Amino acid sequence: MAILAVNAGSSSLKFSLYPLADGLITSQILSGCIEGLEPAGRPEMRWTFQGSSDSCRLTLGLEHVFANALMSLGELLGRLQRVPKIAAVAHRVVHGGQSYRASVVVSDDVLTRLEQFNSLAPLHQPHNLEGVRAFRQVFANVPQVACFDTAYHATLPEIDYRFALPESLYQQGLRRYGFHGLSYQYVMGTLQTHSERANGRVLMAHLGNGASLCAAREGLSCATTMGFSALDGLMMGTRTGALDAGVLLYLIEQGWDHDRLQKLLYKQSGLMGVSGISADMRRLRSDTSASACMAIDMFTYRVVRESGALVACMQGLDVLAFSGGIGEHDIVLRAEVARRLAWLGVEIDPSLNASATGDAVLAIHSPQSRVQVWVVPTDEGIVAAREAARLIQC
Repeated sequence: MAILAVNAGSSSLKFSLYPLADGLITSQILSGCIEGLEPAGRPEMRWTFQGSSDSCRLTLGLEHVFANALMSLGELLGRLQRVPKIAAVAHRVVHGGQSYRASVVVSDDVLTRLEQFNSLAPLHQPHNLEGVRAFRQVFANVPQVACFDTAYHATLPEIDYRFALPESLYQQGLRRYGFHGLSYQYVMGTLQTHSERANGRVLMAHLGNGASLCAAREGLSCATTMGFSALDGLMMGTRTGALDAGVLLYLIEQGWDHDRLQKLLYKQSGLMGVSGISADMRRLRSDTSASACMAIDMFTYRVVRESGALVACMQGLDVLAFSGGIGEHDIVLRAEVARRLAWLGVEIDPSLNASATGDAVLAIHSPQSRVQVWVVPTDEGIVAAREAARLIQC
């Protein structure tokens, strides 16, 4: 038996297969992605199975594209030799709201409730749920499990998750939730197996196209930079991060409507908006223009600034961990963040930092550093797979 972990986006589907041994999840044997599912896209499936990679073009037709893509995935699973039977499909779902503080087996009622949170994560939630529906149709007799990015932050104290808004609005669900929870759950679990300080004051930095920080004590989230939606906190690839609400009031006065504002906040801001070049940090690193440099400097500054706020909440720092696409691979950013946090006792070893390229868990602090610094390649899929295995009691 095995758990299939999936992450459905607007134009792609990422998947990984994790075998079960005596009820425990083992290392993935299959990983891949179906891309080009957007209108007029060129669908392609790429995968790696037991170390060997391959790909193929897909002909999906104009209707039921997602379901047809899943049928192609099912055919691939049938062709590959020695692939275990799927016991459950574990879905990454961004928002569980106040209704779901832990993973849950999906039912019609669960789907209906989760649709209420579409407006809170418009780039992710609708596509996550579309994926769940398609899998329920194509893999009809297989349990579907929703694993929430908000769940890890269920331990946030009320003083952190409340907004300074009237009680009536709080009762409607207007509060901070936090995101990237599956990643933080994995990073924390990994740190606890590698560092004796992991149950102390830990700052985790998930830095990628979506970016956030999480402060944890005794392994539990106690503060985070993302809030009611996935817009708050750090500057991101195409998202603004924290923004004075007065800016939105001003733009509304200038005639901007909801859709135009949503597009600005989610798709036209961040690294892309400031640079005017790209949301990809690698692309910006290769560009010497003033706008590219400004975008990188702003991104780095916001990481440092928000780090200071979360360290203040914890009253100190024992461990700093980098994860996510930028956190795992950008040597320069890690060095610059560490330099600006030197007042906390953070000091990294340049040679160790240069050797950390996202391939393995690695400590990069120098012997005299008062704070441990780690690079932890994240694996949200295995966290979702473990949650699914727990719920269906394989």
